[in-house]
Amino acid sequence: MATPSEFLPGFPAFTQELAGTLAVHSQYVLHGNVRDLYLVPDTRGRAPGGVRPTPLLEVLWQALHPSGYRCLIVSDQVDGITVYPPGDPAARAAAERLLGRRMIGRKQTLERLRTCMARVAGAAEPPPIDADAVPPAPAPDDSPAGPDGVRAALVIDYAARIPRSQTGLEGVERDFFLFAQKLAVTAETHLGGPPDRPADLFNPVIWLTEGERDLPAWLTVGMERVRSIAVAGPGLSDRMRAARYFAPIITGDRTAPPDTDPDVARFAQRTDDMTLHAMREIARLAADRRMPIGRIEDAIRIYRIGVDQNPWRQETVRRQIMLGESEVPKRIHGQQPAVVKAFDILKRAALGLSGAQASSSANRPRGVLFLAGPTGVGKTELAKQLATMLFGDPDAYLRFDMSEFSASHSADRLTGAPPGYVGYEAGGELTGAIRRKPFSVVLFDEFEKANRQIFDKFLQILDDGRLTDGQGVTTYFTECMLIFTSNLGIFRDDPATGEKVQLVHPGIDHDTLERTVKEAIKDHFTRELGRPELLNRFGDNIVVFDFISEPTALRILDGQLRNVEERLSREHGVHLELGGAARQRLQRWCAAPETLTNGGRGIGNEVESKLINPLARYLFDQDVRWGKVRVEDITAADGLVTLHARHER
Repeated sequence: MATPSEFLPGFPAFTQELAGTLAVHSQYVLHGNVRDLYLVPDTRGRAPGGVRPTPLLEVLWQALHPSGYRCLIVSDQVDGITVYPPGDPAARAAAERLLGRRMIGRKQTLERLRTCMARVAGAAEPPPIDADAVPPAPAPDDSPAGPDGVRAALVIDYAARIPRSQTGLEGVERDFFLFAQKLAVTAETHLGGPPDRPADLFNPVIWLTEGERDLPAWLTVGMERVRSIAVAGPGLSDRMRAARYFAPIITGDRTAPPDTDPDVARFAQRTDDMTLHAMREIARLAADRRMPIGRIEDAIRIYRIGVDQNPWRQETVRRQIMLGESEVPKRIHGQQPAVVKAFDILKRAALGLSGAQASSSANRPRGVLFLAGPTGVGKTELAKQLATMLFGDPDAYLRFDMSEFSASHSADRLTGAPPGYVGYEAGGELTGAIRRKPFSVVLFDEFEKANRQIFDKFLQILDDGRLTDGQGVTTYFTECMLIFTSNLGIFRDDPATGEKVQLVHPGIDHDTLERTVKEAIKDHFTRELGRPELLNRFGDNIVVFDFISEPTALRILDGQLRNVEERLSREHGVHLELGGAARQRLQRWCAAPETLTNGGRGIGNEVESKLINPLARYLFDQDVRWGKVRVEDITAADGLVTLHARHER
């Protein structure tokens, strides 16, 4: 005898699995993508592409009806107990024969739901939940006739919402699920079906829920009569067929485009993380905005992040990038090779060509930069400059110091705590910020200090361009510029002493520095972390910064001295003038090898300790409120820095 699954060519796999096992399973838990549309063959031959996107109840009905099932009895907390197909007199009559007339249309309660389950399965009706309650006698015309000759299925929708609390079951709820578990064991099959294919099948109970563990685990674990079936999201083949079906909504042409249509292929490929329901809404959005199907990527972007205007495509971005090529090197001194490569990657991002060689690149972030090299050489400053340059808004720059995310639980700060944990309602710091500002430059500073669990998050962002937070909300990073910084390759831990040993020093040629740093990064990802796949996602986007050279240090010093002079003049009316000896001493201190090792921050520290601190002491002690202060010399001895200066009124 043919199995029911053989009657369902072209149907979703979960329906074939369900229909093919009705002889051995009395209950099913359908979990996962249960709120979507599903492709079924178009028997009328009028649908584009030969398929029709269909809601779940209709798919279940079409799957069960060939085996003689006469109706679906559907129960949920909103609509109560209803019959599917609606408006079908034969289905209504079958449901009334099973349940009695007065049960249809009633509000769902645990009492009524237990009664429905027992009557559909053909089991003995349970006593009332309230032991002292006396059940009302049924009306003479309202007595159920039992399941003999009536094949039906009970669908319990939104099953995860039956318990009032997500942390535990109340007494009556526990008793209800215990009854369901016992019913799964004691239910019996019933002979029925088409005359040419009679079979002993169950009248099943079908639970619908988003998560496999949304129902009590003991209801399904170890229960052979209860089958858990995952309802998967649409694969590429389904999305291709759906794209052909939905394309006429956009084009206005009722005929389906050919399989080879490149616009249809892009529609399917760019929605690899989305449901068929979302594809339909994207098509409607494109039609409403009169977007041709050739602009399907814009419709997808608007649907995902809710932003119509794309800053990346504005002419101002192109002008700002061209302006930045001349302005940024003035702020980030001595890093010409790194800045040039960073701008190459930025131009690629602005044109939407990041990862263009890959077929699935459209869902990746706009651009990715991995800035490596010594501390204090301009890596963080470059991220700030890029944010201001691209979007004209320093607030578009988000910085996460990954040294603060070294604990095992710190990943929850980025995406939010899972349900039941403290902080669940607050959401994630990263996902929340990107949803508020989807066009952002995001800096992950000192990347290598993050906890290993966070690397899984980064892998998903770099690969799929999205991240799902603790509340189940998906955040898209497709319009972000992601910048990672790292000091890997500059120091290593000595296994004998446990101290840090510097691998490279100021004065080393850039090619040797770049080779050493990249080799250390590769070693860190492959050997220490065991995550070479994450390194592969960065590809050639690793930009190595050089040490600050002596000429560069002097330029940085000049800039910092100007800042000090301007602050004194603006806020205190004091004009600062440095004599030759004082300036030369500052230059020697700031160009010393130990200072260059710490980059611009080291220079700033020297200016603060050797000039600003003694200058503040002089101004305060001498009660200088205006006029000119000329610093002739600066000396340091026994830990004390002395300023040799005179005040001219």
